[in-house]
Amino acid sequence: MRLDRGYVPGVSTTGTAPAPTIPLQNGARIPRLGLGTWPMDDREAEQAVAQAIGLGYRLIDTAFNYGNETGVGRGIAASGVPREELFVTTKLNKEDHGVDEAQRAFERSATKLDVDYIDLLLIHWPNPAQDRYVDAYRGLVRLLEDGRVSAIGLSNFKPAHVDRVIEATGVVPDVDQIELDPTRPRPQERAYLRGKDVVCQSWSPLGGRHAGLREHPVVAEIAQKRGRTPGQIVLRWHLELGCVPIPKSADAERQRQNLEVFDFSLSQDDLARLATLDRGGEGITDSDAFGH
Repeated sequence: MRLDRGYVPGVSTTGTAPAPTIPLQNGARIPRLGLGTWPMDDREAEQAVAQAIGLGYRLIDTAFNYGNETGVGRGIAASGVPREELFVTTKLNKEDHGVDEAQRAFERSATKLDVDYIDLLLIHWPNPAQDRYVDAYRGLVRLLEDGRVSAIGLSNFKPAHVDRVIEATGVVPDVDQIELDPTRPRPQERAYLRGKDVVCQSWSPLGGRHAGLREHPVVAEIAQKRGRTPGQIVLRWHLELGCVPIPKSADAERQRQNLEVFDFSLSQDDLARLATLDRGGEGITDSDAFGH
């Protein structure tokens, strides 16, 4: 039986308000912005997570493949914030694609994170050549029904992959986490997810390995006009689109800036100018060909 458990908003130790939340398909609520932790190691993750929670972050994103779940768990414990005020996400690998395998993946990650439940468990990549992601999703559904996770979802799944898991199980995922930024806005994928009431979560929201987004003249000009940092403009773009960005930073000032994006909006002109950055599908990792 599912437990009536999920994120409960609290206050930060610095006076910065935690991000507002939105409802998910299966009853939980997710903060609208979180902390990404790739490619931090355990030591860096412990410090960055504890620091971020103190600044007001409540959504923390990790994965088995990142190799830092232990550090993330230590950072959560060191923060002193009650567990029920946090929203912890992790992801399972392709070797865990299967009903029973997903149960073992949950136990392994929960042990590393030192938590009794996980707020959101995702399948990290579909790995369609292996053709076991439907069984992995069935395993997530079982964890949801047993109350060991509060929400379930997917990462890097294309609409065809999402359709298949819904058709096979009758359970709509809470989240699909995809590579997304103004140069790769992916309007078709976002429209598809919106039509299914699946929250679109943005990984690498500030451009990540695609350097130069924050230095782009359009972003810089809007930032100057708004009296904001370029990073804040890009993160606000994600929010305006209804997405949940998870920027990675270990720097306290950058973490603070990234969280302070809920007290302003972008104009239609700002959004139109940012739309000119669209490079189509250039640089997007193809989840039919890559996965772990």
